[in-house]
Amino acid sequence: MSPLSQGTSRFALIRPARPHTVNPIMGPDERTYTAGDGTELPVWVWSPSKKVPGTFFGRPAALVYLHGIQSHSGWYEASSRHLAEAGVAVYQIERRGSGRDADHERGHVDRAETWPQDVAKAAELARDETGAGSVHLMGISWGGKLALACGAHRPDLYRSLILSAPGIVPVVDVVLLMKVRIAGRLLAGDDLARFPIPIDDPHLFTENPDRVRYIAEDELSLRDLTARFMYESRRLDPMVRAAAATVRVPTLLLLAEHDRVINNEATRALIYSMAARKRVITYPGAHHTLEFEVAPQPYFKDLVAWIDQVERDARHV
Repeated sequence: MSPLSQGTSRFALIRPARPHTVNPIMGPDERTYTAGDGTELPVWVWSPSKKVPGTFFGRPAALVYLHGIQSHSGWYEASSRHLAEAGVAVYQIERRGSGRDADHERGHVDRAETWPQDVAKAAELARDETGAGSVHLMGISWGGKLALACGAHRPDLYRSLILSAPGIVPVVDVVLLMKVRIAGRLLAGDDLARFPIPIDDPHLFTENPDRVRYIAEDELSLRDLTARFMYESRRLDPMVRAAAATVRVPTLLLLAEHDRVINNEATRALIYSMAARKRVITYPGAHHTLEFEVAPQPYFKDLVAWIDQVERDARHV
């Protein structure tokens, strides 16, 4: 039985990653890429080398990185740097209307199908630039929900899915009264009416004081969304449930023991129901944004170990 088919609940049980040559990473290249509708979206590209992409067993490895509903790529620089230093070319993309994207309406989307189309274009870019053939797709929080939907949208593009505290089964939700107000604005044709994101307490993400302060002061974070975004995010939910029944690529689920944003048990059950090979890791004492733990190194090492194992298995296919 492949190690990928054996679920576990503690990172200490994971085999250490095979050592790779470490390249010094100065920072990402800040670029844009052409999205599904022909417009431009920001992407940060972390390359193991400016000229030669990293390799695992002689194969280039690339990863497309999706941030959460409130966050942006800047929240996840440390893990991206660690992956690049291990030999993975990382493409951190900004969801349209988020973070550094100034060319689209903030916190807005026209329809749910736009999101996986945008991600597919980024995956094609990463594949073509690195020669990886297919890429690993990593999603954090709401981005994890999107990543699972993407796995079904273009399964040819993705070598594995990495779902970090994915927002598939949330605990925090929009209250009923706000849902009624959102529906009213949509019926009135006011798609751009704005509503606050219900995750408005930095302590829901982390109990690391430095990171709590960072979230509270971060000017690039989204604080509200359009009525259309909120409706289309709901439309994404059945796509995600359908994807869980069809996705076959190896899937890694990473959970925080003290997560107050998502339902760990329901999320774990959904992933275990998938026919794909999977691994589940729960980090004791951790909170929702694993990147923001005081000592996130085990989490970073598990990301590299996973990619290492998937690439090892792919070599024998």
